[in-house]
Order: sequence, then structure tokens, then C-alpha cells
Amino acid sequence: MDRLPTIDDLGKECRRLLHGRGEYFPGLEHVAIDWFSPVLLVTFYAEKENNTPILDRLIKAAKDCSEITAIVVQERHLPKAPKRTVYGEAPESPLAHEEGLNYRIALDRNQNHGFFLDMKPGRDWVRGHASGKRVLNLFSYTCSLSVAAIAGGAKEVINLDMASRALATGRRNHQLNFDPATCSRASYLAHDLFKSWGKLKRRAPYDIIIIDPPSNQGRSFYAEKDYAKILRRLPDLTGSDSLILACLNAPHLDVSFLTSLFADYKLKTRLPRASGFEDLRPQAALKCLIFRP
Repeated sequence: MDRLPTIDDLGKECRRLLHGRGEYFPGLEHVAIDWFSPVLLVTFYAEKENNTPILDRLIKAAKDCSEITAIVVQERHLPKAPKRTVYGEAPESPLAHEEGLNYRIALDRNQNHGFFLDMKPGRDWVRGHASGKRVLNLFSYTCSLSVAAIAGGAKEVINLDMASRALATGRRNHQLNFDPATCSRASYLAHDLFKSWGKLKRRAPYDIIIIDPPSNQGRSFYAEKDYAKILRRLPDLTGSDSLILACLNAPHLDVSFLTSLFADYKLKTRLPRASGFEDLRPQAALKCLIFRP
């Protein structure tokens, strides 16, 4: 309990305030606390005796902090990972603010809220390398990496994801940040990647390819089986100067899983972990590696 973050001077930028799953905070391994101004999001990954005292302490602190208008709790250990507001009132359309860009989040929806804080180094890298480039964003979800690419001057971004609802949010994320002419640089394909190689190949090569799949998503993607399928198709999508951002958030698979898959590619760098996501088991954290042919 003494390791809970101090709630003051939060500012506008979204960030993780406590990453219990990194195992640096004894007794809080099941807790994550995120800041999406003006909402504090508390995620419990297990039912523990200290859950209620944690909330009581945060609510008490929030009453003395004008920056916080609501505390929302998500209980990931329960079926469908429900959310509930335990303090104040959350805005209807809350936004994540990061490096001058805005992203819509869904605090009223179960499971994922649509924006992953630990991917900030990936967004920063894409923004810094996208100028004048054609970008293919696979498993694009709500398109935060596409927004970063467009902000960095990308010539074109093709976003592919099976979830049309997520892509609709992605389109709105672009509209939040750019004028219509700039938004037109991004396109959206609500397709199954493994049935869309022909369409993607016809538009190849791409200067940057982003591969950020779920580690395990039912029948649609299973990392140990399906990541290799993408690798077999990459030569049809890349040129000699292409850059590949390969990501994986699977605690049971370390970085060697990716480096083995990309054995025929040159590893340029591994991106640093996001601030606030310190982990005693760094190999279990999100992995983002840059490769080239």
C-alpha cells in the first residue's frame, strides 16, 4: 500500500502510474494504475484483500486533486473484464493525450479500451521514421501507430485489421488530429490478413511494415503458430530498404522467439520499454524489434 503512486501534478499526458505486474511492488503485482486525463483507470488482475483499501486510498486522494474527475475500475479477473466507475463521472468520450496527439479510448467498453500505453516507444519510432514513406500497419486495431506515422509525414498508411469497429475508431482518431486532406493518406482494410496477401502484394513494396499482433486471439491468431506465416510472406511485401517493426506482447515468449523467426533479416535495434513499465522480468515485457531485409 505504501508503494501506491502520489496523486498530484498529473498533467495532461497519459501514462502508467503503477505497473504492479512488473513485480517491483510487493503486494501490488495484480494492480495497474493508468492516467488518462481526467480519468484514473485502475485495473485489477486478481481478487485480493487489499483491492478495497487501494480504492479507498485513491478515492481519498482524488477528492484533493482537481485534475481527477473520475476513477474507473476494470476487473480483468472476472468474465468479460467489466469496468465500473467508483468515483466521480467519466467523460463520454475520454481521450488519451500523447506527444501532442489525441486518441479516443473506450472506458465504457469491456476488455481493451483501445490504446496501449506500453507501445509509446513504437509510436515514437514510427513518427520519427515515417516521413515520405509508405507504411503497412498490420493488426492495426484502433490505428494509433498510423496516427503517429501520419504525424511524422508518412505519404500513405494502409491499416489492416479484422475488427471493423476498431478500424472505425482508428478513422476517428485520424480525424481528431488531422484535416481531411491529411486524413486521406490513411486507408482501412477490414480483412483477415491470412486471406489478403494478394491485395497487399499488389500494393507492395512498403517502406515500413508494422507487425503488432495479439499474442493469442482465439482462432484468428496464435503467436507460436501464426507469426511464422507472416514471415513467409514478407519477401513479397518488402524492398531492399524496407524497415520492419516486429512486436510481440506474450510474457511466455522471450525475445529469442522473434530473433529466431527473423534469422534471415538484419536486427537493427530493440526499442526501449516505455517509461513506467519497469519489469523484473524484461524478457516477459512487450518486445519491439526493428529489422531490415
